[in-house]
Amino acid sequence: MLVSIEPRTVRPAWLRAPAPVGENYRGLKQLVQSLHLHTVCESAACPNVGDCWNRRTATFMILGNVCTRRCGFCAVQKGGPLPVDYDEPRRVAEACAALGLKFAVITSVNRDDRKDGGAELFAMTIRAIRERVPGCGVEVLVPDFQGSHAAMDIVLEAAPDILNHNTETVPRLYRQVRLGARYQRSLDMLAYAKQACPSTPTKSGLMLGLGETIAEVLEVMRDLCAANVDILTLGQYLRPSPKHLPILRYVTLDEFAELKRRGYEIGFSHVESGPLVRSSYHAADAIL
Repeated sequence: MLVSIEPRTVRPAWLRAPAPVGENYRGLKQLVQSLHLHTVCESAACPNVGDCWNRRTATFMILGNVCTRRCGFCAVQKGGPLPVDYDEPRRVAEACAALGLKFAVITSVNRDDRKDGGAELFAMTIRAIRERVPGCGVEVLVPDFQGSHAAMDIVLEAAPDILNHNTETVPRLYRQVRLGARYQRSLDMLAYAKQACPSTPTKSGLMLGLGETIAEVLEVMRDLCAANVDILTLGQYLRPSPKHLPILRYVTLDEFAELKRRGYEIGFSHVESGPLVRSSYHAADAIL
């Protein structure tokens, strides 16, 4: 049963991720460095980097590692965008081949400096992976492209296996959490993606612990389902540094389990819900 939220700001003992060590971790780090690539695992200080990299999986971040937005939760560097590297898709595909991936996840920084928001590079990367590693599934975690349906069409025409765009939080908290984003715009982009390409699974996720109520979370879940989103991820917000938004509470394991149950009840085809869940966590499980 979900109850009203009470603050719990002492980090629970069970909220621990494996340390980023081991032969596979070191090997993947060396590969990424040698190909001059970026991963959201490192740039966004993901707590699962040790677990995922030791399983030889990573989420590649294209279009540089400097974001044009200043979201209060995100550890990715902010500032003036880097020049677009048109060889990057080839190198991402090379990394996927070297890792022997059956499923790859591609995301990017926000590129509000570009008319298409970086959609062209997403499409090029999808196609490069398909050419270099036939049979490899591809999930893309895209920004909102400032609401451009034309940009979304560019990505969808490259036929990703999953189209992901995170809503991140509840509408009331957008001004603090997602500076420059709009809740309704994110819903619209997800709904448009499903309308434009009904066979492509759509996906979205939220961070919990930023001050939202359970009622607000359930309302967002219903909104996402109404937008025909297929896959939902729910995870605990973890503060990357003292400069970022504070954690207002730690959601319990029982609450995550109940939200997962409610997600299936609401109508999602696949739900990942837990403290260390992130948008790309066990991404292939939703379709493989």
